[in-house]
Amino acid sequence: MTNLTMLITEGKGKRLYATDNPDEAIVSYRDETFAYHGLKRGRIIGKGEINNLICEYIFTLLTQKGVPNHFIRRLDNRCSLVKRVEIVPVVVKVRNIVAGSLAKRIGYPDGTRLKNTVVEYCLKDSELDDPLVNLTHITAMDIATAEEIQRMEELSLRVNDIVGECMREISIELIDFKLEFGRYKGAILLADEVSPDTCRFWDARTHEPLDIDRFRHDLGDVEEAYREVLHRLTGNVLKQSE
Repeated sequence: MTNLTMLITEGKGKRLYATDNPDEAIVSYRDETFAYHGLKRGRIIGKGEINNLICEYIFTLLTQKGVPNHFIRRLDNRCSLVKRVEIVPVVVKVRNIVAGSLAKRIGYPDGTRLKNTVVEYCLKDSELDDPLVNLTHITAMDIATAEEIQRMEELSLRVNDIVGECMREISIELIDFKLEFGRYKGAILLADEVSPDTCRFWDARTHEPLDIDRFRHDLGDVEEAYREVLHRLTGNVLKQSE
């Protein structure tokens, strides 16, 4: 059993704990679920364990492909050891196909394939509903340097290529996703998670969502959708918690 005593911070889907090593931390994935900036809340049984295993698979793949990230190793079904980074308070959103808020903003129907990949930046501030910002906002607020943002975008597009190809091989479309990055010993690393909580995954044949949208829109079978992503990635069918 992983020792979790020194809580650093708590987010929507995870808790972060300190370790005896100041350069490392433990991330514990939760079953609690939030949507619409916390206005909708619920619990997806087993989600934390599933997301932990999915993140282990994807972060390991990204490491093999040369994308620097915070993942060190999985500790148990729910917890992983990670590098303790200083999170840059900018969320990078990468969009391949129109869905969600983008559909409302540009008037295109969900499912419209974009001529090119769209990259957006959002200020990581839940009290402000994570507003869209651009590079000049970010540098004017002294949140990050232009060079750091360029590096974050470069890595985000690389993640899009790698994860997109991985998902195509298992008949899943990578619609869009959001990423967070952190500073670690002078370098920018991919942090947070890459999972059905942070990505839109659609079945390539039926176009049914296999992600948090099933919870957002009351589509049902949320746990089954998460488990399906894990099963296609790893062949691992994680038994539902009692």
